[in-house]
Amino acid sequence: MADTFMLSSLRQIVQEVNTASSLQQALDLIVHRVRRAMGTEVCSVYMYDATSTDYVFAATEGLNADMVGKVSLHASEGLIGYVVSREEPLNLDEAEKHPSFKFFEGIGEESFSSFLGAPIIHQRKVLGVLTVQQREKRRFDESEEAFLVTISAQLAGVIAHAEATGDLGSLTSSKPATPQRSARFFGVPGAPGVAIGETMVMSSPADLNSVPDRPASDIDQELDYFWRSLDRVRADIHELDAALANQLRPEERALFDVYLQMLNDNAFGGEISDRIRQGSWAQGAVRSVILEHVQTFERMEDSYLRERAADVRDLGRRVLEYLQQANTERPVYPQKTVLIGEELTASMLGEVPTGQLVGLVSVRGSSNSHVAIMARALGIPTVMGAVDLPFQRLEHSQIIVDGYNGTAILNPDEELSAQYQAIITEEEQLSRQLETLRDLPSETTDGHRVPLFVNTGLVSDVARSLDRGAEGVGLYRTEVPFLLRDRFPSEEEQRLIYREQLEAFAPLPVTMRTLDIGGDKALPYFPIEEENPFLGWRGLRVTLDHPEIFLAQVRAMLKASQGLDNLRIMLPMVTHLSEIDEAQSLITRSYTELLDEGYRISRAPVGVMIEVPAAVYQARTFARKVDFLSVGSNDLTQYLLAVDRNNARVAPLYHSYHPAVLQALEQVADAANIEGKMLTICGELAGEPGAALLLMAMGYDALSMNAANIPKVKQTLRCVSRDQADEMLQRVMQLEDAEMVHGYMQAKLDKLGISQYLSPGALVSMDN
Repeated sequence: MADTFMLSSLRQIVQEVNTASSLQQALDLIVHRVRRAMGTEVCSVYMYDATSTDYVFAATEGLNADMVGKVSLHASEGLIGYVVSREEPLNLDEAEKHPSFKFFEGIGEESFSSFLGAPIIHQRKVLGVLTVQQREKRRFDESEEAFLVTISAQLAGVIAHAEATGDLGSLTSSKPATPQRSARFFGVPGAPGVAIGETMVMSSPADLNSVPDRPASDIDQELDYFWRSLDRVRADIHELDAALANQLRPEERALFDVYLQMLNDNAFGGEISDRIRQGSWAQGAVRSVILEHVQTFERMEDSYLRERAADVRDLGRRVLEYLQQANTERPVYPQKTVLIGEELTASMLGEVPTGQLVGLVSVRGSSNSHVAIMARALGIPTVMGAVDLPFQRLEHSQIIVDGYNGTAILNPDEELSAQYQAIITEEEQLSRQLETLRDLPSETTDGHRVPLFVNTGLVSDVARSLDRGAEGVGLYRTEVPFLLRDRFPSEEEQRLIYREQLEAFAPLPVTMRTLDIGGDKALPYFPIEEENPFLGWRGLRVTLDHPEIFLAQVRAMLKASQGLDNLRIMLPMVTHLSEIDEAQSLITRSYTELLDEGYRISRAPVGVMIEVPAAVYQARTFARKVDFLSVGSNDLTQYLLAVDRNNARVAPLYHSYHPAVLQALEQVADAANIEGKMLTICGELAGEPGAALLLMAMGYDALSMNAANIPKVKQTLRCVSRDQADEMLQRVMQLEDAEMVHGYMQAKLDKLGISQYLSPGALVSMDN
């Protein structure tokens, strides 16, 4: 089989599987397409059934289809069980001679000798086995084996979706599918906390893929919405045809006639109206019909016809856009609403009635997304980047949002719900207890002071930060005001925003980071398209290339500090001394210009962020050039471990307790101490009580964190002496892996009676 044909077949199968309307349809598509692509006589799928703990004969092409759902094997039985137990492919030229071979009557596989089976694995769990067979005695070659393994990996995500929606039950039971089985989906933490609620699916404007399944509350009204929207699309097409009449040849304009024919009653229009009459709301009917036809066109052999899939999708989007405008009914939000969707926005949060929004789960986005920043400011537990979540089919499902671990648990059982409810209750009680700490100093039992700063970005952060006892701002994310606009804010607009922050915390220090965009933080009006954005044009690299942006921002900061003198300026993503020199020169220029213009200002202290390995090794040199250093532990951990912290698939490998990270943090602390420069840290690690003790022992002068973590960290510091923290650090630096460090710190805090200040969600996730 030619590699090019396999590659094209693979792409086609992936597209079809991802748009299948049910698990059974996906399985049937796979066995049909794989058998054809590989030129084999048989392709079958065996699926794990949690009820019987067997692997069920779930789909086939080439064997006896009447036996589907009627034959099952234990995990230790036959070649299927052998593949399951070894968790790797099995390639045989004479399957019947293998010691694990077992004959099953009625399936019809007795005449097939060659066997290739690949496990279907999702998150280290074997969900099934995909097999191909032939009469001819031969071993399948490496490219065929690789092809089957790739298809199996694709099928794993589909099965995970089916577990959540209830489709999986329909394979092994005569009962209709019901989404009752608990399913866990992994993302990345967006905002800490735990929430239990009911899902509400939010769809993006004119995005067919994000439209949820929803029953029609009034079929006649949905039909009226649909036909009116169809009429408006027809009118648009006629207008477009007329506008281009003098620019296109008749044969090119014929495409508009094709569009109109597609919308006729005997084409898409009729199919969609039939779906609505069957009980679907109009938007869901449009989505299902259009995507089914897109799939049909995309699998066609003729390239011209394949290209028509884009035309069909475009028509569907046009109809959907008018439908969304026509349907002005306000949705009814559950009392405990958890918004889920492909990409949540700030405006979606604002639509939920006050007091009813308890959690967020987004398929796309990262911990630095605007919605995640807002969620942290509002104290709403959030999971971002839950890429496997089949959100369209989960309206009004029960869900747990674990914002500590970036986990969403659908349809939790009573025991798990009770465990998480206990966490929520415990956090509420703990929060009330810690309110008394606001005006107490952040110091150890032997009087060592460690100021606790806050990370902010929104105006709404201010009150929460001061209420929790913040002693200043260790990181003000200046990119947030830029994200909230559709253009660069002017110098005066920036001055007003910065003044508000500086005044709110005066005389406490406010550290303002210069614009930090790139990586996972993109401005919609200043897109940065790169193959590897985290190693690309970001942070100070961008603003030094655009000094007009840097100068306007620094001038606005300095103007805003007049009469307050509590501003500190911090430079992000520094890797070279020349960058510091260039930035310092521009800051000096801005300062001098403002003095000449009559402003009575002081030159603000300037610091750099240590967030890449190069900066760790140059920390002493950098310290000589600036007034302070600040470690950005999130990025530093990411770069040291080569793990994208916003990628849910590798999130378990991201661990700030990794010995390499701890050694780097200690090395920076030693460098700052030798040079006599203030050292702070402003990553998530600073807000973890156990880590705060280690950082204090290393010599960090101040810790900056989210406002919600300040009371827990303060209470932890007040329960320990500096000598005790030093002993913990010495022991930790001898340990060999992150799990050992985490276990040691857990045990020490348990012994000190302060383990309740750890993030409680972590305990449930590790035990389940």
